[in-house]
Formats: sequence, structure tokens, C-alpha cells
Amino acid sequence: MKIQMSIILVTFSLSLFAQQTFIAHRGASYLSPENTVAAANLAWELGADAVEIDVYLTKDNRVMALHDKNTKRTTGGRKNLAIKDTPSLVLRDLDVGSWKDAKYKGEKIPFISEIIETVPEGKKLVVEIKTGSEILPHLKREIEKSGKLEQMIFICFGWETILDTKKLFPDNACYWLSSSKQGLKKKMEEAAEAGLEGVNLSYKIIDEEVVQLAKKLNLEVLTWTVNDPEIAKRMTDLGVSAITTDRPKWLKEEMGK
Repeated sequence: MKIQMSIILVTFSLSLFAQQTFIAHRGASYLSPENTVAAANLAWELGADAVEIDVYLTKDNRVMALHDKNTKRTTGGRKNLAIKDTPSLVLRDLDVGSWKDAKYKGEKIPFISEIIETVPEGKKLVVEIKTGSEILPHLKREIEKSGKLEQMIFICFGWETILDTKKLFPDNACYWLSSSKQGLKKKMEEAAEAGLEGVNLSYKIIDEEVVQLAKKLNLEVLTWTVNDPEIAKRMTDLGVSAITTDRPKWLKEEMGK
């Protein structure tokens, strides 16, 4: 039974990234304000295969897209509010577009539902969970309401959180994030045992040894954040399935894809 389940998971995983995939990091974040509806829409317009966003849970248990645990950087220093301690309506009053470009003035921190609405048929949304497992029931509720559950992929640095995510979303691909090679072999073995589809690693720690171990364990290797065509080509040659980049269209063109 265990072997049969592994085969099912591997088949699903390999079909997910059958060809080289370019994931727009926080949307088209090189050109537009990250983790916003504008960034997601621009990424789709530029031909991204998937969009990656980061999510936090607000004080009133709403799931919102933001990378940092506070609002200081993306409000240009005007407001420094901790996401977990702030109601969503207060966060919605903030301008998180002007710091990038004046034309994005008034861009709001989006609810995850607003980002999901942008996802076209046949495309994927990669959701990076920035909190612990407390966000999961709220995340599940929003995703199920959207009717786009099958288009969701989950990634997380938190080991217990990604395991809990896989339990809650058993039919969705889940990847453990890491930027450290220390203990990586053991964690990859544990990821395979837990039924995760793979690992999502900083390109700086990916080499032939890592990729070969992943193949042995029937795990996919994804990477982030690559904005250099030479690095992207090296990752592709090694067998990395998907590349997360701030510049999806440009990188794809530079690689001749």
C-alpha cells in the first residue's frame, strides 16, 4: 500500500511540472509592487506559468498577501504595523504601491481571495505560508470558497507547518523550503517519507548531489530566486523542475523558452 501511494504521489508531482516552469516571485515583482493584485495580473500578462505569494494571518483571522511580518518596507516606512496584531480593515487602508512606482499609488494589501481570483485556468498559484499552522483552517476556507483548490501549491520553511498543510490538502503539491545544506539529506528523506512532492531550495545549495538524491527519493527540486540566465540554465541542466524569478518573461526569453 505504501509503495502504491508513493507511485501515485510521484505521478502527480511529475505531471505538475512536465516542462521547465517559471514562477513569478511575489507576482511580477521586478516591475510592480510585490504581493499585490497588480503584480499578479502583470505576471499572468507576461506569461508566467505560476505566481508565488506569501500569506499571513491578521488579528481578525483574515488571510492576506504580504512577505514581511510588518508593513514598514512596503509602505515606504510610513507605517510599521505587525500583521498578526492588526485588523485587516486597518491594513487595507495602507498604500503598498507607491514605494515601487507612483503609478501604483493606492495599491492595497490583498486578501488571498483577491489573488486567487486572478489565476487563469491552467495556471497555478504557489502559496508560501509565513506563519505556523494556525493559518491553515482559515486558508482552507478561503481556497474552498474560490473553487480553485486544484490550482493551489503550498510551500513553507516551517517543517511542522508544511506537514500539517499536506494533511489538510492531501491532493495538492506541498514543498518544504530551505536555504541551508546542513541536515538537508535527512530532511529530504523525511520529506519523501511524509509524502511531500519535493523541496524548494535556494539555488545556492543545489548541486548534482542534491538533485541525484531527490531523484532517488522521487522528489522534485524547485528553486528560488533566480534572475540570472546563466544560473537558470545551470539549474535547468541539473534537472530542477521550476524556477522562481522576479522577471518571468525576461528570463524565459533570455533562455530561449
